[in-house]
This record gives sequence, structure tokens and C-alpha cells, in this order.
Amino acid sequence: MFSGLPFGFLFIFTMIFGTIFSISSSHWLGIWAGLEINLIGFLPILVYQKSMSESESAVKYFIVQALGSSLLIFGSLMGCSISFSWENFVESSMSLTVMLVVSSGLLVKMGMFPFHYWLPSVMAGLPWISCMLLATWQKIAPLLLINSLFELNLMYYFVLTICFMASASSLMGGIGGMNQTQVRAILAYSSIGHLGWMMFALTQGVWAMKIYLMIYILISICIFSNLWYSNLNNMKNLSMLMKSNDHQKTSIMLLLLSLGGLPPLLGFVSKWVVIASVIDSKLWFFLMILVTGSVMSLFYYLSLYFSVFLGFSKKFIMNLFVKEKNLNFVLNVGVMMNLLGGLSLIIINSMWQI
Repeated sequence: MFSGLPFGFLFIFTMIFGTIFSISSSHWLGIWAGLEINLIGFLPILVYQKSMSESESAVKYFIVQALGSSLLIFGSLMGCSISFSWENFVESSMSLTVMLVVSSGLLVKMGMFPFHYWLPSVMAGLPWISCMLLATWQKIAPLLLINSLFELNLMYYFVLTICFMASASSLMGGIGGMNQTQVRAILAYSSIGHLGWMMFALTQGVWAMKIYLMIYILISICIFSNLWYSNLNNMKNLSMLMKSNDHQKTSIMLLLLSLGGLPPLLGFVSKWVVIASVIDSKLWFFLMILVTGSVMSLFYYLSLYFSVFLGFSKKFIMNLFVKEKNLNFVLNVGVMMNLLGGLSLIIINSMWQI
């Protein structure tokens, strides 16, 4: 991956260190510094091939992250000027305004509604591995930092604001994905929709968000690994996916259906956990909007699935997982985990209740 980039692993280590430093700090200046260290390590990874599209995406990403960092430090300074403390500013009388400004900076960094417009255009010009890092690792620190705002001072209006943004993010992810033909843009809008589910899970408890995040990261790694290993770096639209071999098409489409949350695939379990945690609360209206957005994205994935596999033969199904060896065996394991993971967890849960 980084054969053309000197000190590539140093940049990876810097990115990981920045995230860990940010989520481990109790001081808002330390949190801001950790996010900046993460940005310094991630930007060189975006431009390691020195292509025009990567440079354009890196500049867009840098501008957006600078905006998010400015909002974050501005909210921190507002809280410090009121409470004279960098740790407990959310207990001040203007805590709702401070929390909204700080959370807006974190939402800009994640690419969640209403600050989601930059994510599809940035991901459209990046290689698969950079897209994977942007869709997975770069979401961890902002999500956990927003969770710290919930833990410090849980406000009713703040929760309603987050629920509204989460439901709108899921709806925007479904609508935006239906109008796209570029694979990277589809995955970007899918990331926007899943961010809505994660933020909504945060209002019920951090355990639901962590389960959803872990399953989403696992499925995303499987999808981007398949796309990267299949030498589809130049795949700009779905028509090129149609021309790939049967094994590639099946693996990618099954993983996309799992990402959409089709039961009994693994991606359904994460949504099931969130629905089970919310079903007894008063936020069922937002949950209906979240499910509507997921149904929109799933409708698009199913339509694509039927158009791709309408003429498949039984011989292909019999030889699906025996064509290639070596690294492809690992990719097949990822596909089988998505096929059987959701079903096995549902069976275990049913046996546990009995």
C-alpha cells in the first residue's frame, strides 16, 4: 500500500497516536491537539500516489477539518471563559450553547448531517485503503468525544437535537445513495446513514453505539479489502462492477447487502441492537425515520443485486468459494462471517431467552 510513500508507517502511527491521545485526554486543549495530530498523520496518506484527484480530495479534507477544529476550539474557549475551567465547562449556565458548538465541530469532522456534503466528493478521489481509513478509523474519536458530552451533562434539548440530526443523516444517506452510480460515493452516503444510527444509539447508551461501530468497521474492512484485492482501483461506476468476474461480483454484493442491514446478515444485528434498546423509549418517531432511510439504501442495493445476478447459473453457485486460494481465502472468510454472523447471533439470542 505504502510502497511509494517514505515513512508511510510513521504516518499511520501518528494517526493512531492522535486518536488515542484525543480520546484519553480529559482536557479540551488536549482533545483538540490529539485531533490535530491525527490530521497531520492522515493527510500524507491521502496524497501518497500524488495524483490530481487525491490532491483535490486532500485539500477539501484539510479545509473541512480545519473548520471543525476551529469550531471545537471556539466552543472550548467559550466554556472556559464562563466556567474558568477546561474540564467542567458543560456545567455552566450556557452549557447548551457550548455543547452545540463543540458537537458541531465534531460532526463536521465526521461528515454527518447537516455537515455531510464534503464526504462523497472527498471519497470519490481516494484509493480504497484511504477510503477505508476515512470511513472507519477517522470516525472513532469524534463519536467517543460526543459520548463524553452525554456523560457529563445529559440535556433534553441536546438529546432531541442529536436525534433529529441522526434521523436526517440516515434519510440523507438513503436518498443520496439512490442517485449515485459511483461506488465510492455510494459507500460515502452509506457511511453518512450509518453515522446517523450510531449517533442515535448514543442517546440510549454507549454499549449500543460500540456494538454498531464494531460491526460497521468489520463489514467496511471486508468491503474495501475485496475492492482493493480485486484490482478495481479504476472502478468509477457500477457498470465496471458488472464486467468483473462472478466471484468479485458476489462477494461485493453480499457485503453491500450486509452493510444495508438485510436480515439475517451481520449488518442486521447492529440495527437490531439499536431498535431493541430504543423500543421502550419515547423516541420511536426518530426510529421510524432511521428505518426509512435504511430501507431506501437497502432498496437500491437489492435492485442492483437482482440486476447483476438475474442470469446466474447453478454451476456458479456451486463453485463460488473454490475458485481462488491464498489471500482470497481470507476474503471468503469475511463474506462467510457476514452471511452466517447475523443468523448465528439471532439463534444464540433466541436460545438464551429460552
